[in-house]
Amino acid sequence: MHTLSVQTPSHQYPIFIGQNLLAQADKLLQPYLTKKAAIITNETIAPLYLKSVQTALDKLGIVHFSIILPDGEEHKNWQTLNLIFDDLMQNHAERKTTLIALGGGVIGDMVGFAAATYQRGAPFIQVPTTLLSQVDSSVGGKTAINHPLGKNMIGAFYQPQAVLADLSTLQTLPQRELSAGMAEVVKYGALGDADFFVWLEQNMPDLMGHHPEKFAQAVYHCCKMKADIVSQDETEQGIRAWLNLGHTFGHAIEAEMGYGVWLHGEAVAAGTVLAARLSEQLGKTATADTQRIAALLEAAKLPAAPPKFAFEKWIEHMSHDKKVSSGVMRFIGLNRLGEANITEITDMAILERTLQPYL
Repeated sequence: MHTLSVQTPSHQYPIFIGQNLLAQADKLLQPYLTKKAAIITNETIAPLYLKSVQTALDKLGIVHFSIILPDGEEHKNWQTLNLIFDDLMQNHAERKTTLIALGGGVIGDMVGFAAATYQRGAPFIQVPTTLLSQVDSSVGGKTAINHPLGKNMIGAFYQPQAVLADLSTLQTLPQRELSAGMAEVVKYGALGDADFFVWLEQNMPDLMGHHPEKFAQAVYHCCKMKADIVSQDETEQGIRAWLNLGHTFGHAIEAEMGYGVWLHGEAVAAGTVLAARLSEQLGKTATADTQRIAALLEAAKLPAAPPKFAFEKWIEHMSHDKKVSSGVMRFIGLNRLGEANITEITDMAILERTLQPYL
């Protein structure tokens, strides 16, 4: 097992990474639990892992109840959030009731937002069960729900008490979901660690084959990179924005296609290639770097090109992006492979040239 620490101005907490950690959840999570807990999961994860968390709480004598939500990005909205609040109130959850997010990124984001707002703030713990959530969304305290006009537009920065990433849960992950998570792994190499990118090029076949030791290396490396960035910039005023490489384009794809049609990681994969193409248009990134990013994503069975839709639709969706400042679109691009930047775009012709093959 590996343990990392996330240190932010508001809070310090551990990330536990390893195999079969759910069997040790009572010991690992005991310091971060209160006398009452709500386990919040979805219909897919509940039959697989809910019993393990319930058993851990039973061993500790913690009173608990479970909330099982529908599965899918299309349910990441006010209606589902209110289902959480309904059950919390019906079960007399108090401000000190610990909310446990058991599932992927959708569950983690929604439970975190529920915790941030229920009685103005309840403690919560992340137990991510997908690759995407283990390497990215469970760490750093970004919580949110989607709005029809934009992804993750309604939310809060709210840090968990602890993160328990049990790598053995990835054994039950469908291949498409595994690939979607790999998009975020590739993103880390592209934005901030060229050596890690090379390592991924060399080891992607083993990673796609569920090689346990190499999976542990990849998850640990991504979590460490994110912990370091979040420790420097908790509320995304500067370098934390780099973690959104590919996301402005990716969120536009998700919104246009309908949430859940393209998985988040699939949209981010195509968006990362577009971000590299935009950097090419600005004369910052070599074509060879863009080709390497596309090839690595394709090796992870991910799309390297977006669906085709009108340029006006791209602009409409991207104008709602959270990085827009004073009406100016801002994108995360690359100076070179392994080094991200924040770029303001006022000339729409540059964007149109970037997107031209896909219009």
